[in-house]
Amino acid sequence: MQQQQFGAKTTADEVLAGKNLQDQTIVVTGANTGIGYETARALAAAGARVIFACRNSGTGEAAVARVQQRHPGCRAEFLALDLASTASIVKFCNSLDAEKVDALICNAGLAPTRYQETEERVERTVGVCHFGHFLLTKILLPRLLACGSPRVVMVSSESHRMPKTLEFERLPLHRNNFKFMVAYGQAKLCNLLFANELQRRYGNEGLTACSLHPGTLVTTEIGRSSGLMRVLMKLISPFTKTANQGAATSVYCATHEPAEDLQGQYFSHCQKVRSSKEANDPVVAKRLWDLSEHWCEQIPG
Repeated sequence: MQQQQFGAKTTADEVLAGKNLQDQTIVVTGANTGIGYETARALAAAGARVIFACRNSGTGEAAVARVQQRHPGCRAEFLALDLASTASIVKFCNSLDAEKVDALICNAGLAPTRYQETEERVERTVGVCHFGHFLLTKILLPRLLACGSPRVVMVSSESHRMPKTLEFERLPLHRNNFKFMVAYGQAKLCNLLFANELQRRYGNEGLTACSLHPGTLVTTEIGRSSGLMRVLMKLISPFTKTANQGAATSVYCATHEPAEDLQGQYFSHCQKVRSSKEANDPVVAKRLWDLSEHWCEQIPG
């Protein structure tokens, strides 16, 4: 049977049409709004047990309530996770009632236009998008591998192409050299490098890791920390993908078979595309992995 072709206007629900994910447990970070919400909702509607991993309990619980109202009987659950806090990441993993995790969708992201830090005093964009997701994945890895064919999906961006190279002496940025688009580009490049290195290290244990671009300027709340970004997103919203369309590539990467089609690849509009030369450099990826491991080792306790 010929495989259905998906494209820029495909929705997450269309990707999952006819799929039964009843036996799967999936964690989606940043699932309270935008692309993350539509990703988690669609997966729950297809039968999966979906953990809405969100920083804000009020919006996270409200998101789960909306999904349960729309899809009665679905298995949507909220569990607090603040990727800017290592203590919260550890608490989330310890509180997660699941012996195995079939898929981890690292969707949460932010693009603050002014310098901010995580609890560990790391520039917040890279701290949340990369270091937080690195630690989360590292702790959950035994439960991911326990399912036999796990998936880790990194929601990146075409912004990974800027900067052209990952300058480690500027990673992460500091208050005195902060530029928000550089920080965002660094974070998204780290997402690709991390996915590719995960694939190299654990592919022989059945793991599939990949990364994706959800679409250019998808209607979302990634700029929620900036009034200027909120106004911009409102103005361009008539010309962008909807959040449901933006979530299509995420659910595609989480569920497409065979998994071999996805391993170590980068996707856009549910299609495999080429990422930057830097993103595919195994030397850079290993150096980033080693830096991230070192960062984890410095965490108190």
